[in-house]
Amino acid sequence: MTERRLLYEHIMEPATGKAVELLAGQVMRLEQIGVAGQCADFNCFNLHDYKECFHTGRTRHMHGMHPTTGDFLWSAPPRDRPIAAIITDTVGTNDVLYPRCSGLLFEYQFGVDPHTNCHDIQAEAQREYGLTSDDVHDSFNFFMHTGVDQAGHPYIAENVAKHGDYIEIIALIDLLAVPNVCGADTFATSSFELKPLRLAIYEGLPEDLAQFEGRPELVKYRSQLTTEDLAAQPIKADRELYKDPSYVPNYVNYPIVLTDVPVNLSPEHQTMLDELVATGEFGETDAEVLRYVFFSWWIVNYMKGPKHLDQVAED
Repeated sequence: MTERRLLYEHIMEPATGKAVELLAGQVMRLEQIGVAGQCADFNCFNLHDYKECFHTGRTRHMHGMHPTTGDFLWSAPPRDRPIAAIITDTVGTNDVLYPRCSGLLFEYQFGVDPHTNCHDIQAEAQREYGLTSDDVHDSFNFFMHTGVDQAGHPYIAENVAKHGDYIEIIALIDLLAVPNVCGADTFATSSFELKPLRLAIYEGLPEDLAQFEGRPELVKYRSQLTTEDLAAQPIKADRELYKDPSYVPNYVNYPIVLTDVPVNLSPEHQTMLDELVATGEFGETDAEVLRYVFFSWWIVNYMKGPKHLDQVAED
């Protein structure tokens, strides 16, 4: 593999972060340089439209609570698209469940005020580009080791990252990337000690994006809107909320129209359907159970890719 060309390097000390421009095709690396694992919180924004930013909810929906190599970082609806991708992850214990820590946590739980925390660190790092504390969003928590117990309660486990471990993401659009050294030293998040991290920006290589070719996530869908598609023009700039007297509702697919579709079943399939209806777990009527079965089938096959779904439909 060709060695990447280093464009920028910075050591983030504890209680600090750094906002950097990460252009499409460039690679950001966060590297462990301390003796034990250090969590890094991460925000990012479309460099040309800060209202489009990373969204933990959509990323969690698409890739689960622990995204790793081969997964995407998604922006929020209505843009709703991959804006970066993880190309290398030597640890694999990232988190998109827990929110960023804030000053309140340390004052409320430990009586410590002020205390370094991810929200305030992010706000200060973002201020370099004119953003404010209100613009900080829920973070991608690199190297954070988390899980959910049998009772459904989330927990933070000991950080397992070691010296020299790293994660790399490649930008799919021009981004303002803002990592910070997590400020939580009273949890296992960073092994109860804050340590520096190395931030580096590299020129990307063709093979960095090659692994994502043909992925259905990178198809452009009609429902992925751009700023120009939004109904309110120009985009609202002031902060006060007020009613628009000219507003006329224009909801998508409203009103909902239902159409009956006849389904012919063989005696064997009808018996199977009757058994499913009898359980009461999937609906109370033939139509309700068939709808459940169809959507379950569709989702399973769609996740294998549109081409697979087309082939199954033809068969």
